[in-house]
Amino acid sequence: MSRIGKKPVTVPEKVKVQIANRTVTVEGALGKLQWEHRPEIDVVYDESSKTVVVSRRDDQRQNRALHGLTRALIQNMVVGVTEGYERRLEIHGVGYLGTVQNQRLELRVGLANELHVPIPGGLDVSCPDPQHILIRGIDKQLVGQFAADVRALRKPEPYKGKGIRYMGEQVRRKQGKAMVK
Repeated sequence: MSRIGKKPVTVPEKVKVQIANRTVTVEGALGKLQWEHRPEIDVVYDESSKTVVVSRRDDQRQNRALHGLTRALIQNMVVGVTEGYERRLEIHGVGYLGTVQNQRLELRVGLANELHVPIPGGLDVSCPDPQHILIRGIDKQLVGQFAADVRALRKPEPYKGKGIRYMGEQVRRKQGKAMVK
C-alpha cells in the first residue's frame, strides 16, 4: 500500500475543506483552490479530527499510483492556501535584465528583441532587482510551470553560464575550444 497515500492530510484551524461530487475545495487565508479527483479514489474529510483521508477501491496498478498522487495534491492545496509557494530565478549575463510592467514580464536576455511574457492570473511576479525574478502563488503547479516556462526562454549555456536559472542551480561548465590546446 502507498506509504504517502496512507498518511492523512492534517488541516490547520483556519482552513475550510469541502468535498462534493469528487470536487475538493480548500479555502484559506491566501485564497481558494478547487480540484476534481479521479473516480477510482475515495476522499473523505473528517470534521472532528480535521483530517482528509484518501483511500483506493482496489490494488490495480493505476489506482495504486493515483492513491499517493491524490494525497500529495490535496496536501499541496492545503499548504498553498496557508503559506503559498514561491520560486526564485536568477538572470546571468552582461546586459541581461528583467522587469515587470502591465502584467507582463519583460526580459532582455541577449536576443534581438525584448521578450514579453504575460503573467497568468493567480500569480504575483516581481523583480526585486534586474537580475532576480520572484514568482509567488497558491497553486504549486502554476508557480512551477511558469518558472519553467520563463527559464526555457533562455536556458543557461554551459560555456559562460549566461541565461536564466533557478536560484542556487549549479550549471555544469565546459572548458571550451581555447582551453584544449
